[in-house]
Amino acid sequence: MASPALLMRVVASAYSVAEKAATIVRNVMAAGDLGIVEKTGANDLQTKADRLVQMSICASLARKFPKVTIIGEEELPADEVTEELIEDGHCEEILKRTCPAQYTGIKEEELVIWVDPLDGTKEYTEGLLDHVTVLIGIAYGGKAIAGVINQPYYNYEAGADAVLGRTIWGVLGIGAFGFQLTEAPPGKHIIVTTRSHSSTLVNDCISALNPDSVIRVGGAGNKIIQLIEGKASAYVFASPGCKKWDTCAPEAILHAVGGKITDIHGNAFQYNKEVKHMNSAGVLAALRNYDYYASRIPNTVKQSLVP
Repeated sequence: MASPALLMRVVASAYSVAEKAATIVRNVMAAGDLGIVEKTGANDLQTKADRLVQMSICASLARKFPKVTIIGEEELPADEVTEELIEDGHCEEILKRTCPAQYTGIKEEELVIWVDPLDGTKEYTEGLLDHVTVLIGIAYGGKAIAGVINQPYYNYEAGADAVLGRTIWGVLGIGAFGFQLTEAPPGKHIIVTTRSHSSTLVNDCISALNPDSVIRVGGAGNKIIQLIEGKASAYVFASPGCKKWDTCAPEAILHAVGGKITDIHGNAFQYNKEVKHMNSAGVLAALRNYDYYASRIPNTVKQSLVP
């Protein structure tokens, strides 16, 4: 049998690397010293978990795939990474899948991996643990084509018998796995948006959509999970602030199940290694009925957000 295509090997490794990351996230919390540092302010935090997880993910993937470009959220010194942070396993189940034909010829140097070691850091420090995700997005030709989202604390309030944590993964042309795909209630407009980065513009944009209800949660990964599990019908964030490592993995998973994510103007995100990191023109996403929401974004909002 031919050896699995590079893309499937990268996704299979990212799956195991994300599970290792979740263990680190839980261990740091259990030890009690989060080592919180403010980066640009009180809403932009970094913890010991962010630092250790990024080192673990980037070093583990770079060791296996040395020519892949890996871009992580945290700016860290290039220290030697201890062996205990390295994960060299992979998910066998993913390797058994057939790689979509359009991706079989990909070379290592053509891939860019965008890493958010701990999406929802602020919520992590406040004990809102189900908001937290680990994001590993894989891009080719500037497009998000595969992704892994780990929720380290999935089920954390479900009692002692529940399995803690889960890993969701997806590849365009194959689908997405590790969750139950559910559509939001028909005819209901439930908007999910930011919890800690609100503004007049963000709120004006949501009001213009005339939603039945609004859910405010932390983390871009968590917001996309609200869409694919049917808890919300659209993710609307009319503000700069979100970065490429926040959207790459969630985009791949949402697109793998037929959803759509763009900026507020309807432009696709680009994920090549030279691209600017900030998603300056906000985020608009939906599992179904994207056009309904896109058509109702006010021009005043669009004019305020320059791509």
